[in-house]
Amino acid sequence: MSDPSVRGSSPARLVLVAAAVVAALVLQTTVFPHLAWRGVVPDLVLLVVVAAGLARGSHHAMVLGFFAGALLDLAPPADHVAGRWALALMLVGYVAGQVRREAAPSVGVCLATVAACSFLGSSVFALSGLVLQDSAASIPDQLGVVFVAVVWDVLFAALLAALVIAPVRRVRHRTQTDRLARR
Repeated sequence: MSDPSVRGSSPARLVLVAAAVVAALVLQTTVFPHLAWRGVVPDLVLLVVVAAGLARGSHHAMVLGFFAGALLDLAPPADHVAGRWALALMLVGYVAGQVRREAAPSVGVCLATVAACSFLGSSVFALSGLVLQDSAASIPDQLGVVFVAVVWDVLFAALLAALVIAPVRRVRHRTQTDRLARR
């Protein structure tokens, strides 16, 4: 039997992932700017890409990261050269998918992956801005933004883990227990 991460995605799964990216993008660009800390908002699109990498592997997450990043690059109020987020989130998808191959998907591993991927994605975005001369911010300012981004993303990932992952695991455990009891 083949590995599920290698098989193609079903249309329902693709629609679900696309809806998750669009919902994350809408929240990130419309609601979360009101919660900005030092001008930085939680990167929900990055969290969707990390989740895809942990769930499906590098290939799927890299493709998703590229397209989700391109959407983020083009979504108002984008004020940077298009392609910077596409590159950053494609690399994030690769790293998250590699973690999936190497570690058991515990909450600690997921949060550590979010922290590492947030650092990577924010750093690649910031450095590409410096290389393309697309940012007027100094390197110390950029480092401050990267730090705040990592804190935001880990906090939101922990919140999502508490609100979504824990209840889903409980339901899954109950379902498996009920199946075993019926045998």
